Amino acid sequence: MKKSFTTVGCGRVGGAMARYLATAGYQPAGFASRSLSSAKRASEAAGSSAPASVQPWDVTPGADIVLITTPDGAIRETAVKIAEYKGVGKDTVVLHCSGALPSTELAALADCGAKIGSMHPLQSFADENIEQNPFAGIMMAVEGQEQAVAAARQIAESLGAAPFEIRTDCKRLYHASAVAASNYLVTLMNLSLQLIMVSGVAPADSWKVLKPLVTGTLGNIEKNGIPRALTGPIARGDMETVEGHLAEIGQKAPTRLELYRLLGRHTIEIAQAGGGLSEQAAERLKEILAPTGSTD
Repeated sequence: MKKSFTTVGCGRVGGAMARYLATAGYQPAGFASRSLSSAKRASEAAGSSAPASVQPWDVTPGADIVLITTPDGAIRETAVKIAEYKGVGKDTVVLHCSGALPSTELAALADCGAKIGSMHPLQSFADENIEQNPFAGIMMAVEGQEQAVAAARQIAESLGAAPFEIRTDCKRLYHASAVAASNYLVTLMNLSLQLIMVSGVAPADSWKVLKPLVTGTLGNIEKNGIPRALTGPIARGDMETVEGHLAEIGQKAPTRLELYRLLGRHTIEIAQAGGGLSEQAAERLKEILAPTGSTD
């Protein structure tokens, strides 16, 4: 029989994790949330009659694993309160699910003998619908004490995710990487969509026009790596085209000009890494793409 677990924080991620852990054979032991109704809903979704409470320490004792899936700002306080009420035993595994915070946020519970760690599903949970397992096929970052990492790996695999280990002291850097890959990709797509709509493409058609290019580029990155996936005017050292872009954007979409310049400057580094851009061309492109008003 798989281990028992308590969920503290029954929002979107916590509720989904509880439901699919129960499906995978883990035994629900209790649910706690700021709202009693949320805790009860999570218990019902997991198909259990486990107790629900607004006080975590009411439901954490006796569980093999405690999952803290509260908002980031509440993790440390929740751990301290559970410790004060002696809500975990020796060798209880306690895991939080923050992407940005390390397992050391749970230090108060480690002082009680618990084994602490974190496990972060590397996926956005924008959809309220959890009728399908949102963890299946995704990556899950794990870190912390050895026993906690082992439990987190097993949980990830039981959910259908692929676990990978990161350094505890680099958790925020890992999260910055995820933000760049997800959130800033949205920002980049917004830039591209705005420019193509200014060019005359109907808003309803703009994503349909760009999507094959985007997916093709992602495929090239996966197949060939970053430098070899880079094409376009900077990779070719085509100064005239870059200057034309800047002039046109400056005239017709001026609020997007500095972001385009910034992206271009960083693209020069990639082009040089690919070996197709001479030092002379790189220096000239840096001058062309320098921030507006720069005297360097």
